[in-house]
Amino acid sequence: MTGGEALVAVVIAIGVVGVVLPVIPGSLLVGGAITAWALETGGATAWTVCGVAVALLVTAAVGKWWVAERHLRGAGVSRTTILIGGLTGIVGFFVIPVIGLVLGFVAGVYVAERRRHSAHQPAWRATVTALKASGLAILVELAGALFAAAVWILGVATT
Repeated sequence: MTGGEALVAVVIAIGVVGVVLPVIPGSLLVGGAITAWALETGGATAWTVCGVAVALLVTAAVGKWWVAERHLRGAGVSRTTILIGGLTGIVGFFVIPVIGLVLGFVAGVYVAERRRHSAHQPAWRATVTALKASGLAILVELAGALFAAAVWILGVATT
């Protein structure tokens, strides 16, 4: 393993951690590191590895939103509530840097459902469902990042 490949491995590892702790854009780091490796390495194998890894990351990015929305909609959470949760999550990300995204999303879902139902129990059920959906989304993105990393490891072994 060359020094450049070791650096790519470190960036990929940071990216995988970033998927679980939404402080840094984990999937973007993983994809960027693999793309940088492909640029440096060159050749059909490197670019095939890059294409497969990026395809896995994009599929996971789309899949995480699809899984989360399906989980929430299956529990009767409205699209308006999901939108409010998403917007408050974005605000939370900037207000509380490390965990604000998740806290903002969950708080937004609770407040929106509390207004919608005028009762604590249905709002709390929706909030718990939102937490579960967030966890599922993280797992889907993590799987994409880990599969992309595995494809890169195979690519390094073959080049």
